[in-house]
This record gives sequence, C-alpha cells and structure tokens, in this order.
Amino acid sequence: MFEPVIAPSASLVGLLQRGRGDGQLHALAADRAEAIAALESCVTHDPRADWQVENRSLYYARLYMELEAPLTGIEAHLRAPEDAVDQDEARTGLALSVLGHLAAYGRRDALDLLRGYTATGWNWAWALDELALRDDDRSLLSLAPAVLGRFPAGPEGDAELRAAVRGAYEPRPWRLWAAHHPRIAAASEQSPFDLWQRQMNRGGVTPGWSTADVLAWADHQDPADPTGPAPDAAAAARRAAAAARCLAAVVRPEDRPAVLDAARNGAPGARSAALRHLVDRNDPAAAGLIEAAAADVDERIVTAALEVLGRMRGPEALAHARRWADPATGGADSALGEAAVQLLADAGEPADGPLVVDALRRWISVRGTDGAGLATLVDGAGRLAAVAAVPALRHVYGEAVSSELRGRAARALAVTDPHFAEGPAVECLWDCEESTRELAARHVTTTGDVRVLERLRRLAADPAEEAEVHAAVRVRLTSRERP
Repeated sequence: MFEPVIAPSASLVGLLQRGRGDGQLHALAADRAEAIAALESCVTHDPRADWQVENRSLYYARLYMELEAPLTGIEAHLRAPEDAVDQDEARTGLALSVLGHLAAYGRRDALDLLRGYTATGWNWAWALDELALRDDDRSLLSLAPAVLGRFPAGPEGDAELRAAVRGAYEPRPWRLWAAHHPRIAAASEQSPFDLWQRQMNRGGVTPGWSTADVLAWADHQDPADPTGPAPDAAAAARRAAAAARCLAAVVRPEDRPAVLDAARNGAPGARSAALRHLVDRNDPAAAGLIEAAAADVDERIVTAALEVLGRMRGPEALAHARRWADPATGGADSALGEAAVQLLADAGEPADGPLVVDALRRWISVRGTDGAGLATLVDGAGRLAAVAAVPALRHVYGEAVSSELRGRAARALAVTDPHFAEGPAVECLWDCEESTRELAARHVTTTGDVRVLERLRRLAADPAEEAEVHAAVRVRLTSRERP
C-alpha cells in the first residue's frame, strides 16, 4: 500500500489531509486551481492510517461541490494501469466513496464514473455498493452482464460468485439481478448455507476441561502433539485471552497454586492467561506478578503484562498504578510506568490529573502526536477535567494526522478549555468527523462569528449529514429562534 507523505499542518494540503475544518475554509479562500490540486492529491492518495475509524469522503465531496471541481483527477486515478495490479482496496476506496456522495448530491459525472468502474475496474464491488444506494433499477440491471461475466461458469466460478453475493455490503443489486439471472438466484440461495457449513466445520484443537489442559492449550501445546507449530503473535494473544475466559469456568479454589505458578513461571501464553485470570478475580497477588512480568527478558511476556495491567480496577489497583507512575517511587518513563498512567487516565480520580498531564506532555515531547496510547491520555485529561492539559490538547488537536484522535482532543477541550465554544468549536463545524461536528454544534457560540449560523443552517439542510448532527444543529437553531 502507498504511504502518503503528510504535509505540515499549516499548509493547505496538510489541513485537507487531516480533515480539519480549517482545510475547507482555506481551500475556499485559496486559488481555485491550487485548491483543486490539493483536493485531488488527498482523494487519490488516501491520507488515513485506518479508513475504518476515520472519515473523509463526505468532507472531500462537499469541497468538490463548493469548488465545482471536475472529476478528471479521480477518473485518471481509477483508469490508471495500476488498478489491474494493485489489489488493495485502500488505493481506490476513498475515491469511490467520494464519487458516491457526489452522485447523491446530483453529480451525473460521478454516477457515470461509478457505473463505468463497476463494469471494468478491479474494486468493482465497492463501486457497486456505492451505486446500490444511489442508482435506479434500470441502470443497475444493465450492469448485471458485466458483473456476472467476472465469474466463469463452473464450480470455481460459482463459488466465487457466492462469495461475492455473501460479501456485498448492499444487497439491493443482487436481489434485482436474481430475478433475471438464474446463476445469481442460485448463488443467493446457496450463500447462507456456505457460511453455515464453514461455521460448523471449524477445526482446531480445543482445551480439555481442567486448569492444566487450559494452560497448556494457551500455548498451543496439544498433549497429543506437543511439538506442533506455534501460532503467530496475534493468534497467540487471542488464544491466551480465550484461555483466560476458559480458566474462569474451570479453576477451582484448590487450583490457585497452579495458576500462580503459571503466572510466575509459565510459558508466554499460559503466563498471560493466568495473569489475566488473576486480575479479573482481583487476586491480591496479581499486582506483584504483573510487576515481575513487566521486568522479564521475554518481550512477549512484558507485552502481555502491560496489556493485563490495563484491566485492573479498584482502589488497590489504582494505588499500585500511582506508585508505578510516580517518578519518585516508580519509573514514569518505563514501560510499566507508562502503562500505569494509562490505567490512571482510564480509571483514576481527579487527584491523578497531574500525573496524566505530565505523561501527556512527555508523550508529545518524545513521540509527537502519534501512537495508540496517546488517545487514552487525551481521553483521560478530559475525563479528569485537567485544565492544565489545555495547551497539550490544543497541540494534539492541531497536529494530529488522525481525525479520530483530533476528535478526542476536541471532546477533551470542550470540558477543559473555557474558550472552546468561541474558538476550536467554530472550526469543528467543518470537520470531517460527524462526531466532532455534533460536538461543535452542541457547544459553539452562535454570536460574534457570522459564519456559525450560516454553517448551522447549511448542515441542517444537507440530506447527506448524519442524523445526530442534524439533531444537535436543530436544537441550537430552535433554541436561538425561541423567544
């Protein structure tokens, strides 16, 4: 997958890549050709690290409409020779989603591009899902021969056809086609049975019904085949978590010594499962065992210990976390100290705010505005109403490449920054994330900035806007109009 270069946040491209509200405002004020070029670069080189948690398509589609921009850049991208060899949905998914929104806004050229790509493009299934929401029955029916031609007659082609029907996000086209094409009708009828059969035939080794069997199974050590292949890291973590759930059902009081021994000396999977079981049971030995595991030489055990630490709850757990996170008594810059601060951010009390704020500042200083743990610190600063975190939160809001993280920073600022309503909230009305726009609509000051009321009215009238945003906007407009 192509990794886009993220431009500085102060540049037009950087603002648009991040999906910030100021990106739209700057684009409308910039030279039109420059703005269109920046917009096309974002749509054809998806800037998101994870498209499943970040939104951009409606944001970019609105800007296409505002600029009355042509679709030549998107068309060239979809018809490029790379489409036949780069089989990664991320290469074309954003462009197709933008076209879907533009088609909903009435852009005929966007509708035609989607139809053409459905007939000839590699990522045709995504394009078809977009058309399913916007196209008429007659046009969809005309695409059936081209789509059906992708699946040669025979057992293999029929199996692929059933998989396509089963994997369709929007079933409407397939239901239309089934009335006219027997192969599609047969595939639609057989597809649920294929799924049922796969679920019934799932193989794999299952644990025995004892503590020892479950702990052995956690490391894929089948007693009948102790030399079998070990799973990869992700599969091992999932197996250890499943083993911990099994332990909840099989461990008896007399098994506690065996669980403690596994948590102290076991293989990585068993040790992780045992630690998680002890934490979930609030066992008094859990904290000491986690501390020992976090100092282990095996990175797998360290990782498991830090993940399990995040599951700890209760006054005693928070007391241990404060000790680990405090530079005077623990190691704030150690892996254990960082994990402890994450726990305080997630479940601590207002008095833990300074530790969380210090950790947030330290994270930004060392790692910038990237990393999964940063989101927890941002949320914690907001949850604990840590006013001292406002400068750091503003920095995250402005610099974060992830729009999902920026939305978290905005939510934290809404409860910590006394100037949020007349400052960041105004920009947030144009943000790419609907949750951030909803937040802004609920908090923004409607006096003093002429853009605010106009934007609220446009959001209220836009049929593409999410229902939650519509509700928040209408509450603000209604309360303003009420005498």
